[in-house]
Amino acid sequence: MDLRIFTEPQQGASYETLLTVARASEDLGFDAFFRSDHYLRMGSADGLPGPTDAWITLAGLARETKRIRLGTLMTAGTFRLPGVLAIQVAQVDQMSGGRIELGLGAGWFEEEHHAYGIPFPKERFARLEEQLAIVTGLWATETGRTFSYDGTYYQLTDSPALPKPAQSRVPVLIGGHGAKRTPRLAAQYADEFNIPFASIEDTERQFGRVRAAAEAVGRKPDDLVYSNTLIVCVGKDDAEVARRAASIGREVAELKVNGLAGTPDEVVEKIGRYGAVGASRIYLQVMDLDDLDHLELISSQVQSQLR
Repeated sequence: MDLRIFTEPQQGASYETLLTVARASEDLGFDAFFRSDHYLRMGSADGLPGPTDAWITLAGLARETKRIRLGTLMTAGTFRLPGVLAIQVAQVDQMSGGRIELGLGAGWFEEEHHAYGIPFPKERFARLEEQLAIVTGLWATETGRTFSYDGTYYQLTDSPALPKPAQSRVPVLIGGHGAKRTPRLAAQYADEFNIPFASIEDTERQFGRVRAAAEAVGRKPDDLVYSNTLIVCVGKDDAEVARRAASIGREVAELKVNGLAGTPDEVVEKIGRYGAVGASRIYLQVMDLDDLDHLELISSQVQSQLR
């Protein structure tokens, strides 16, 4: 089971904080450092010192880390034109030496669009489908040839389809709970399917839909990686679990139902149940980015039991 660290910087984090967490994640042996792509805080957090852009952050981390993989859960399709996004991701992949992964979603948080003057179209899922076709099509175009696309929302004419990523294929992540369109898009474009904040039962059901969709398009279901995103709150004993839950404004009982919470052994046991329904990777949503001891405990007492 791969464990990856996932952060929500819109809730309040500077670049320096993110760099510290990314370096700690790398030093502690985690597989990857991912971040959300949002410009506005959610809930009661103050969001200070203000938002950081996902791809600018990852460009900086690409030069200041060495091993860990870097990516987004999920880049909002509403924030960037697909041709520009293909250039950005390819460049950051080059800057990292081939360690980038692209999670791409339709965008959903209407309030942040209004706050920063970003259009919030109604046809977001249809636009996402065209964006995936364009981004992957540009990267797949042989050097020296051009790429054109005539869609409902986007048109590209004789693009040189440059630059190319350092990797022969940047892994593409698609995720969500949708029962029909999401599995179909994952089967067509994704290297990894991710379901966020889902129960074991809902995870098994959604993985089954994606596997069926893959078979329907003539793809082997096991060609995809299947992953979960879950909030994490681990303590060496009940008192420490309670302290960490309180620091992020959550209740222990609720976290145990909806996330990975408890002692290391409790968390390992629950991760095993996700593994039994097909997950091979877990993105650990870490909300207190100043608590590096939390990461060390997860590394030494949870991750060590899963390898």
